[in-house]
Amino acid sequence: MEIDEDTLRDDLATLVGFGAIGGSEAEVAIQHWCAERLTSLGLEVDHWHADLEELRADPDYPGEEVEREEMWGCVAATSSDRPALILAGHVDVVPIGEVGLWESDPFTLTIRDGRWRGRGTCDMLGGVAAIFAAARAIDHRSLARPFAIHTVVAEEDGGLGTFDTLRRGHTGDACLIAEPTAGRVVAANAGSLTFRLEIRGAATHGSMRRDGVSAIGLLPRVLAAIDELETRRNADVPTLFGPLPFPISVGILNAGDWASTVPDRLVAEGRYGVRPGESFADAEAAFEHHIGQLCAQDPWLRENPIDVSWPGGRFAAGMTDPDHHFVRQVGELTGAGAAGAPYGSDLRLYVGAEIPTVQYGPGAIADAHAVDESVPIDDVVHCAEVYRDLILARCT
Repeated sequence: MEIDEDTLRDDLATLVGFGAIGGSEAEVAIQHWCAERLTSLGLEVDHWHADLEELRADPDYPGEEVEREEMWGCVAATSSDRPALILAGHVDVVPIGEVGLWESDPFTLTIRDGRWRGRGTCDMLGGVAAIFAAARAIDHRSLARPFAIHTVVAEEDGGLGTFDTLRRGHTGDACLIAEPTAGRVVAANAGSLTFRLEIRGAATHGSMRRDGVSAIGLLPRVLAAIDELETRRNADVPTLFGPLPFPISVGILNAGDWASTVPDRLVAEGRYGVRPGESFADAEAAFEHHIGQLCAQDPWLRENPIDVSWPGGRFAAGMTDPDHHFVRQVGELTGAGAAGAPYGSDLRLYVGAEIPTVQYGPGAIADAHAVDESVPIDDVVHCAEVYRDLILARCT
């Protein structure tokens, strides 16, 4: 019944070593390994090749932000009956950025200052390794009801892996996702959309810049308008959330093609927070209306309005009632109260399938996606113990 920390570390090292960036061959390979690993734990495994064409034609398709030619699902369970508990985690990771900024190879697990380091250790391979460790610590024959483990990909760019898993019929009475939560029980997520703004200027030679209109020069007005909208949308914050649960952030800028030419086009892409209970249509309309107001007030933009489009993943907000029995049960095991998180996750897909769901996992979201990403070793082991105890509480 004890957590085997050495094997947990070895599993995490293997998971990190795949470098399973979304859309890569490693994203396929890591799911094959998960299926083999879970089979070795004595679990019944459903490992399937996803029909991407069919999924993309589904009216509820959650979107993707990377090119993906192949995807696999993986679900393991102690029996084929309906599970009393699902433990879920995504095994895809985000790109590493500039490799020279990392102190060590991003895809080799290292240890420093009581932390495991490497891409995905925090988000959320540490949580997945903890799930495996919890399953390994339990005598499955002693359980009165089954539990299941879902490993998914494509979470980072929309949630297609979980969408496919639920569409295949894998359900349960309750679900815990091992996202990093810094010791909190997260019962609600804000949603998010990806926006794209195309700002048009007028090109001319750089030596005659006043005869043109720089698309880059227009950007500060746009950013100021976005800040104003962000302030407005975060003025009335639901109780579960902190002070900025619905942020708006520009993450990509592309402009110009020659140093001595005034740029006539700038494309900005960013992340737009969606409030609980707000439809995608209403969220998009609020953003487009605000950008339209900016254009109406600016002489140049009035005649050359900014184009707004919505590419990429679509994360709806999601929430499990903080007073739900399952939320209270996880809270009692962890000593933590219910909270909300400002980022999107697969929680909203499980909740949408009428499965009460929380997030509880090792690390803090601030360390996710970061250079030298890391997770406290003690956090991972503690979460493995919580997952083990939760299985015993719900399945015996």
